[in-house]
Amino acid sequence: MRGLPVLSLLFCMCAMYIVGIYLFVGGFLLVRLEVNRTSTCGDVLQPGEEPVDFCRVQPRFRRVVLLIIDALKIDFARFDPSNTSPRPYENKLPVLEETVSSRPSHSRLYPFRADPPTTTMQRIKGFTTGSLPTFVDVGNNFASSAILEDNLIHQFGQTGKRVVFMGDDTWESLFPKKFYRSLPFPSFNVKDLHTVDNGILQHLYSTMVGGDWDVLVAHFLGVDHCGHRFGPDHTAMADKLTQMDGVIRSVIDRLQNDTLLVVMGDHGMTDTGDHGGESQKETDAAVFLYSPAPLFHGPPSQNEPDVVPQTDLVPTLALLLGVPIPYSSVGQVLLPLFPPHGKTEGAVGGLSQLEALWINAKQVNRFLETYSGMAKDIPPESLSQLKDEFARLSSEYLTTVGEGRPPSPELAASLQAYLTSVRDTCRATWAQFNPLKMAVGLVILAFACLMCFILSELSLVLIRENGPGLKAPVVVALTVGVCVAVGQLLTQGYIEVAWCLAAAALSSELLFLWRVCRSRATAVAKNGSKAPKYASRLTPRHLLIPSLLVPLLRCASLLSDSYVIAEGRVVTFLMFSLALCIPIHLNWDGLLLPPSPDPLKSAGLLPSPALSPSAVRKESSTLLTCLGLLVGSLYLSLSFHGCREEQGSCQPSPFLSPLSRLQDSQLKNLHYVLSVFSLGLWTYLLRRCLRHYGNLNSSGGTVFTARWILPLLSVCLGLHWAVSATPEDSFRNLAELISLAQLALPRAAFCLLGLGLFLIWLDPLTVFVKTRAVASARCSSLPPPRYRASTGISPQAELHHLIPQIYQRMRRSLDDGELSGGSEVDSRPAVEAYGLGTVYSAPLLLFCGLLGIGMLLLHPEGMAMSFFLLLLEMGALLHIHASSTTLRGLHGTYSGGFNVPWTPIVMWSLAATQFFHATGHLPTFPSIQWGAAFVGFPDGHTGTILPASLVTLNTFASHILFAVGCPLLLFWPLVCEVRGSRGGRVCGEEGEDAVMEMRLRENPQLFSSALLQLTTRYLFIHGAQVFASVCAAAILRRHLMVWKVFAPKLMFEASGFLVSSVFLLIGVTLVLRVDVAVGRWFKRIVPDASR
Repeated sequence: MRGLPVLSLLFCMCAMYIVGIYLFVGGFLLVRLEVNRTSTCGDVLQPGEEPVDFCRVQPRFRRVVLLIIDALKIDFARFDPSNTSPRPYENKLPVLEETVSSRPSHSRLYPFRADPPTTTMQRIKGFTTGSLPTFVDVGNNFASSAILEDNLIHQFGQTGKRVVFMGDDTWESLFPKKFYRSLPFPSFNVKDLHTVDNGILQHLYSTMVGGDWDVLVAHFLGVDHCGHRFGPDHTAMADKLTQMDGVIRSVIDRLQNDTLLVVMGDHGMTDTGDHGGESQKETDAAVFLYSPAPLFHGPPSQNEPDVVPQTDLVPTLALLLGVPIPYSSVGQVLLPLFPPHGKTEGAVGGLSQLEALWINAKQVNRFLETYSGMAKDIPPESLSQLKDEFARLSSEYLTTVGEGRPPSPELAASLQAYLTSVRDTCRATWAQFNPLKMAVGLVILAFACLMCFILSELSLVLIRENGPGLKAPVVVALTVGVCVAVGQLLTQGYIEVAWCLAAAALSSELLFLWRVCRSRATAVAKNGSKAPKYASRLTPRHLLIPSLLVPLLRCASLLSDSYVIAEGRVVTFLMFSLALCIPIHLNWDGLLLPPSPDPLKSAGLLPSPALSPSAVRKESSTLLTCLGLLVGSLYLSLSFHGCREEQGSCQPSPFLSPLSRLQDSQLKNLHYVLSVFSLGLWTYLLRRCLRHYGNLNSSGGTVFTARWILPLLSVCLGLHWAVSATPEDSFRNLAELISLAQLALPRAAFCLLGLGLFLIWLDPLTVFVKTRAVASARCSSLPPPRYRASTGISPQAELHHLIPQIYQRMRRSLDDGELSGGSEVDSRPAVEAYGLGTVYSAPLLLFCGLLGIGMLLLHPEGMAMSFFLLLLEMGALLHIHASSTTLRGLHGTYSGGFNVPWTPIVMWSLAATQFFHATGHLPTFPSIQWGAAFVGFPDGHTGTILPASLVTLNTFASHILFAVGCPLLLFWPLVCEVRGSRGGRVCGEEGEDAVMEMRLRENPQLFSSALLQLTTRYLFIHGAQVFASVCAAAILRRHLMVWKVFAPKLMFEASGFLVSSVFLLIGVTLVLRVDVAVGRWFKRIVPDASR
């Protein structure tokens, strides 16, 4: 087998796709330009003839306590006295409502709306800088870097205020060395509800009593972690909110008159406790403002804001505390906190509403002028309109102040409208794109899809020694890339890697396509006007076959947001429809049922068919049975889907919740029993399949893995589930032991998984060689021994066609043995090789099975049933494909060699997407199961690579399993060719025994081309999906739902493709590793074969 060309061609194809994705994403998800300028106390923002030191004016408040309760959604903060049976998260913070009702001039409670993405790091950036985030910032949530833009923390320090921080350690990475004193606590472990909160409470009250602080920031994480671990509707949430209620009461009791208290949430949470997206449940938090001194001019009025944008906190706090508003802030002051014009007597050193609005407007206009001078992305019409509006308002305000007359009520409203217009313009502008990069990325992806399709259709031609391979395109790509880099270095002084990669990819793609066209033209010239046979497969008509119409239709549907929202169910329907087409097509061709008897054939006037009616009936019944199993698995898998916000009344599957969230003990026990039963069946079926084909007889590493590591891994997983589901307060005496088990069991499972995969790679053969001793001296004169490939089903199947060198020797041995007239016992082959017929598929199947259990460890326990359905669906697809191939072979209508048709490959790729949804995942950021990062690491991580890898394995588990198992589509028709026949003569020529996967070694070139064709077809389908997602994002980049639907879909499709590509290469490499091991085994058994 020519393994290196196959692997290199696949690797180059994956690289082309990756370059195209990199270029497009680089142009589609740009980070906005940061203005690295800071406001100073000497900025002329107030009206007057001479500059005034803003920071020397006595502020409204001298101190501020900022209590951040992570994920404090507005529903948690409201109190309804008429609710007699509140849910666990309702009516648990009565202190807020009590204070607002009893002291309306001292306190307010508002909904506090965050800008998406609603992740903690972006929210901290938002309410300290006053700027708006960009979509791509969501990827930096667990790789926080220092904030370079002007922010409140910097302004507090610049004006000499002592900032004391305690809580979430994210602040330390965002504001390094900015605090007068800090007490950070690790924040990444979402299962830890108490460490951060208890650490804060140990220092909070003593710090407040002391006098060495001006700004006190305390960031509690317990509510957020409780939501991630248990969801909001859990008794643990009630306990956490009750604790926070006590904290707020204690802080209020310790406040002084010159101190402002701000209690706020950075974001909300969904009904499942997640956040990160832009649904109202995720964006709407709560903000509570209180001071012992009168804070508001009067009780709440009709002019109170319904919702306070989170960015508005920045200018409000800055002006109340007497510090400059951060330079890049686009927030708007919260007017109820400032007295109306002419009524500032009661507020010492305070600004009126109009003065606060003027300072705010002038600061925003200054930022707008600076930003528009640095970046040209704001539309000129909008920029000119905003500048004209500010000039008009500035003239009106200065005239009013200069003449000493009271301002008109419309002036304040106009200033507010101006500030709102600036924020809306910036929000629309910072969804900026680089059209050139996007266009180049699209072109590269389009050519990559075309190349992949050509590779799949011309695999046999390209795999030949003299075929148009990729050696020349790779050399040209490297040369062009280096030349572009040198040119950039000489002309610009620096290298843009993106354009070097683009030039390299485009040049290699164009050269490859030109060489293919030239080879076709050469073949036409040699054959006259007749084109070669393979050229007919490159016509557009070939793309319109039914099995390819399904993925093409799906690609077109990606332009619809309705399809993306309902994709999980639509893909299930497409799978079901395509599966039904297989028996219908077979019946249409007359292949599903045995042919009617022909009297001419019975009389011997025509040759008899190479099949028996019983064989056809058996294959047909197998196909229909597996079809029923597939349909049942598809239907049951719908019970494990999650829900998007847009799906309205949809209820997520109860199996998506970890057992620790379930409060009903009987339901918890039922879920646990079902999960363990599914895991046991997974393990049993894998071992049963390997034993069925004789692959558990040897003593190699793969067999050791199947016999011992696989069941031990399952036991570890079952025990881990039991320990994880144990409530923390159930066995107080065994708390340390339970904590140790939560750490040790998953790590032991990881070690067993790694050991098993390593042993499969090190010793992949599952062949057991049995030598029969010579019974008599007469036998010593017999020819050399014969060899048998035993499978456990067909012990009499003689291996006639292993490799050409062995074939002649075995034939002579068989003939001589028959002439010697020996008995049946004496004529048995002297060497039997058990498991040789499934030598390729057995290690690959075990590899997939181990990987599946390892990735199940990263999922909630209830997903064990979904993973079991995945295994059943994989088996059903393989047997449907094998039966279909066998029926066509029995009727003599299948002439595809080892090639796998499009239909099973399309279904295999659809199954990967279908089980992405059936394992509770969605192409949205809130659906990411972050808890996978802490399996085996309850105390968190020191870096980001390991947790990111665990979350990736969790999210794309279905893509990984189907990509690694893709070569099974090539092997399974050969594995099943002896199904149901002891003699092994179900298919093939008369008198020819079925030798299963050993047929592949007879034709190494056909083997290589079939493997290349299978993998490139699978890659083409996934690549076409990525290309369609890219086109949808490019065409609909100004669509209302682009950041809610299409951009996340693009990110998940691209990430899924990258993961699938890597594990497809791993699966192919494992097949090549087995092929090398099989070659060495034959050389060891038959030394003459190596001569």
